[in-house]
Amino acid sequence: MRTPYIAGNWKMHKTASEAEALARDLVRSLDREAKKVMIAPAFTALGAVKRCLEGSHILLGAQNMGPEEQGAHTGEVSVLMLKDLGVEVVILGHSERRHKYGEGDELINQKVKLAVSHGLDVVLCVGETLEQRDSGTTTGIVEEQLRRGLNGLGALAQVTIAYEPVWAIGTGKTATAKDADDTHRFIRELLARLYNQKEAEEMIIQYGGSVKPNNAAELMAMENIDGLLVGGASLTADSFVPIVRYDAGS
Repeated sequence: MRTPYIAGNWKMHKTASEAEALARDLVRSLDREAKKVMIAPAFTALGAVKRCLEGSHILLGAQNMGPEEQGAHTGEVSVLMLKDLGVEVVILGHSERRHKYGEGDELINQKVKLAVSHGLDVVLCVGETLEQRDSGTTTGIVEEQLRRGLNGLGALAQVTIAYEPVWAIGTGKTATAKDADDTHRFIRELLARLYNQKEAEEMIIQYGGSVKPNNAAELMAMENIDGLLVGGASLTADSFVPIVRYDAGS
């Protein structure tokens, strides 16, 4: 059985002290949750948040990673630096990295393989733009991103897939639960073809795109949606905690 996996991507928000305060609130509220929970603060807050998470079950994630271990790469943060800070998970291929900063599938694949080789877990993001969705090419785009993003990776044990339709990120729009589940089902079937049925069935596939406390339960009730990658609603305990506890009282 797949364990629900709820992750918060704090993006370019919160100073170290602000991130520390939120992390402490989340530890107090969520540490006894049976679900898998991860938070990804900005690079500058990783050390402070790690100290808050010591002894808790909440995982520390990073929002991105450089493609090389070290070297002349001004402005990048390496896998070695992340591990030294206690990072356990890295988000790669997020739509904002793809579409605002021009990261292509080959670069993302290089990062995925590097992260996995150093023992980090990866959340690999895939998803289509509104134009691609309207043209009926969602599955083709997602398949291409997955094939190229996972190229050369021998096993999926350290990988989580996050389906995040670009048109639903930060817009208030959300794919219907059924539409999201249909794409998640396609992803699982594709993974079975690329790898094997066992790895496909064990794969955690998150949904990301304007996730809120009022839609989390409906999304998580779908057969192929195993988790949520939460953006803006992860920036306060008042909104993130109810998302993690989507099934409370059910």
